[in-house]
Amino acid sequence: MFLSRLRLLTAGESHGPQLTAVLAGMPAGLALDAATLDRDLARRQRGLGSGARMQIEQDHARITGGVMAGHTTGAPIAWTIDNRDHRNWADKDVPPMTVPRPGHADLTAAIKYGYGDLRLGLERASARETAARTAAGAIARALLAEFGITVGGCTVAIGAARRPAEPTPVDPAVFAQRFQAAEPNELRCAEPALAAAMQREVEAAIAAKDTVGGVVEVAALHVPPGLGSHVHGDQKLDARLAGALLSLPAAKAVEFGCGFAVTERRGTTAQDPVFADGDALVRRSNHAGGIEGGISNGAPIVARVAIKPIATTLLPQPSVDLATGQPAVTRYERSDFCQVPRAVPIAEAMVALVLADALLEKLGGDSMDELRTRFAALRRARRSDLPMDGRPWRFGYEA
Repeated sequence: MFLSRLRLLTAGESHGPQLTAVLAGMPAGLALDAATLDRDLARRQRGLGSGARMQIEQDHARITGGVMAGHTTGAPIAWTIDNRDHRNWADKDVPPMTVPRPGHADLTAAIKYGYGDLRLGLERASARETAARTAAGAIARALLAEFGITVGGCTVAIGAARRPAEPTPVDPAVFAQRFQAAEPNELRCAEPALAAAMQREVEAAIAAKDTVGGVVEVAALHVPPGLGSHVHGDQKLDARLAGALLSLPAAKAVEFGCGFAVTERRGTTAQDPVFADGDALVRRSNHAGGIEGGISNGAPIVARVAIKPIATTLLPQPSVDLATGQPAVTRYERSDFCQVPRAVPIAEAMVALVLADALLEKLGGDSMDELRTRFAALRRARRSDLPMDGRPWRFGYEA
């Protein structure tokens, strides 16, 4: 599991009355209110290619536990998000759904759980659930901000329109400027010319009654070195981040730093050499994306997640009617044409949750005051923090 200190549980269906979520493990004393959650919920609802559902919903997180007098208490934090679209379904007979959509959870969920109607799987597999996760990420983001850690994202590809391959920046200011430029854009793309090309890709998919996917980049800035671990595979920070990002609907691949492109380099040019700048140990490149051996190294943590085209298309796809066994075509269920810009704040939320979890794991403590003291005492990438005496030693195991 990608969380160890924190525990997140969400419940609810796409067209049910509400989403419900509980986040346990947050320390006491963190300033928090519903507006903090609502800001990221509003970001999740905006983006070119969104479907009609976003005109119906106006997401608001109603905090129902774990926050008193504007601060967390250390108890589980609970909240709900109403589904306004539920009123359009509440008093109607739901028509049977027996033709599975290729690429969706329709058929696999029915096989696993023995459903007699495909909608039982659809309702939970829907990306509507990510509203609850986005709100959880906003809480994690508030915790990280207390220690100067920020998380941002942008769109780097939609269809054939994609940012050219480049070295992963090591300067946090590059990412800060990139994400600030991307946020006001409906594609969440920092480069105007590329955003225009992405818009053409989305418009072409809509005209073809089809869908289009892309790639989201997320970076975490000012993360201290030492989060995660090399001693167990499931404690590696990149493994936990990859698991969290791949848990998102339509996510199909994750890379860190230069990712797959680093395979085109020789070993001597694929690493990030260490240099001494006085007492500090510094990097002048970031091929690793801020993680080495499953542990953060102090450089920006950079991950990209590939989002496939949505499986629900206006243009029918070949399938089988499970009630009759006869060939059939899929029936359209309202959906986005391109969810990639909306996936940016959701991917940010998952990265923030994992990093908050790893930070709490590293620091321990039950209150913000305890965490602040322990954070100030963390080892940094400095020679003076490393007790190297240069003397030989022996393993000492019994023969």
